[in-house]
Amino acid sequence: MNTINRLANKRQFFLLAGPCVIENEDMALRIAEKIQKTAEKLHIPYAFKGSYRKANRSRTDSFTGIGDEKALRILRKTGETFGIPTVTDIHETHEAALAAGYVDILQIPAFLCRQTDLLVAAAKTGKTVNIKKGQFLAPESMQFAAQKVADAGNPDIMLTERGTTFGYTDLVVDFRGIPKMKTFGFPVITDITHSLQQPNQTSGVSGGLPELIETIAKAAIAVGSDGLFIETHPEPSEAKSDGANMLPLDLLENLLKKLVRIREAVSSEPRHPDNC
Repeated sequence: MNTINRLANKRQFFLLAGPCVIENEDMALRIAEKIQKTAEKLHIPYAFKGSYRKANRSRTDSFTGIGDEKALRILRKTGETFGIPTVTDIHETHEAALAAGYVDILQIPAFLCRQTDLLVAAAKTGKTVNIKKGQFLAPESMQFAAQKVADAGNPDIMLTERGTTFGYTDLVVDFRGIPKMKTFGFPVITDITHSLQQPNQTSGVSGGLPELIETIAKAAIAVGSDGLFIETHPEPSEAKSDGANMLPLDLLENLLKKLVRIREAVSSEPRHPDNC
């Protein structure tokens, strides 16, 4: 069974969640264990997310990682320990084969979703490819990014909505894009936490609106997102990357319980009038 079938072949939405970046082994394992237990209890298919390296940083003094091989080994150990798929970002063509040796899903960052060589390199690894929609793209344009991967011989594709640039320092989610991208025939994910990012702050450190995580997540499930992407951390204020828009780990279970109820409501078949 490929990774997409493992995650998206069920009635329930699936979850990609974890820290923004791998900070150390102990934290990765603790976060994955807590999320996995919650996901199992709620019957939510789950993949652990963690970037092995952060390439898109506003400032040269921003944290980028603990070392590529070290972080990738942690990702592999996390997946093997809990029997779950893992996902990480790649930024250059040579990273595709490297990361594919450790994880199940290669993620193309939103800023790079039009980079043909990167998409093809990811496709040729045979791994599932999750393409994030560029903040500058209409949902309709994502069919071309997906087609590049498919044309390279890899049909295992997921598409992720993560907000659209709205002015210089804000993003907005156009939920019309979810059903539009679903027409392309691939699972569609909504990146909840990055959709609430406030990039390009004058400090050089992105801000965020984490108080709206529940609002965006509820709306995403209501309009039919197949999966959710959520970055979470035990102490977001101490996270080494993107802490301003992350969900505190202790709040994840309660949020997921609410989302499961919404999914059940929108997925239920309407009763026949004779049975009312």
